[in-house]
Amino acid sequence: MELEGILIPLVTPFAADGSVALDALEKLAGRVLDDGAAGLVALGTTGEPAALSADERRAVTEVCASVCAARGVPLLVGAGGPGTAAAAEELAALAARVPGAAGALVTVPSFVRPGEAGTVAHFRALAEASSVPLVIYHIPYRTGQALSGAALLELAALPNVVGVKYATGGVDQAAVELLAAAPQGFSVLGGDDAVLAPLLALGAAGGILASAHLATARFVELAGAWRSGDVTRARELGHRLTALAVAAFAAPNPAVVKGVLHAQGLIPTPDVRLPLLPAGPDEVARALELASGLDH
Repeated sequence: MELEGILIPLVTPFAADGSVALDALEKLAGRVLDDGAAGLVALGTTGEPAALSADERRAVTEVCASVCAARGVPLLVGAGGPGTAAAAEELAALAARVPGAAGALVTVPSFVRPGEAGTVAHFRALAEASSVPLVIYHIPYRTGQALSGAALLELAALPNVVGVKYATGGVDQAAVELLAAAPQGFSVLGGDDAVLAPLLALGAAGGILASAHLATARFVELAGAWRSGDVTRARELGHRLTALAVAAFAAPNPAVVKGVLHAQGLIPTPDVRLPLLPAGPDEVARALELASGLDH
């Protein structure tokens, strides 16, 4: 499996009574794919999986799997955890639990800070146990575990590991080293929305981006412009999308994204579940203004 382009880590819409709005989720999934998204992510951070019950997580993944199967596009499912044995058990059953899953998005172990050697050993064990390919989610400002370029390349060489969602908060030395020497068939996907453009310029295959809910076609155009060598268009569009990305993260994700989607009539409420709080009206208005401007 080779991943390329813009994948959308779908929000989980909530109805007025607090339940998961599965019909809205299905329509939203179809909309972003119609706008050119290359695939979907279910139960990523943007989907608030920690705030969902087991039954709700199952229902969300079933909807996403159905839509992806109908469109013939890949689905990644957020899975795993800081404990290797429990994560391996979950991954081993993923294909049966989520028919149509093309891969699992698995975060570097959080909080325990196992070191680089421990992180590599963790993913080696998960790759052996998993029934689907793995995309590593490297986000050290959430997990507490930094990784060097050498460690990332060691992970990229593991069988059954097909990519990384790279979200270190910027374009650092490790990113440059990884992009310069990543093996064929291994996809580096930007995970920090505001720095997607420079990662694409360095050769990233695409991105997994919450703010791409709000301007899917433009993010797809950005990735295509870098791929085709249209540097002038890529730079101009990249600056505008960076402004949108910054606005989309003015409150903890996905509060602003949900506020804009609700204002656009695409989801029934802007609600998030505790410990998150809804975005403020000014935050939503700014992101909505920037998203609307990208249509022109």
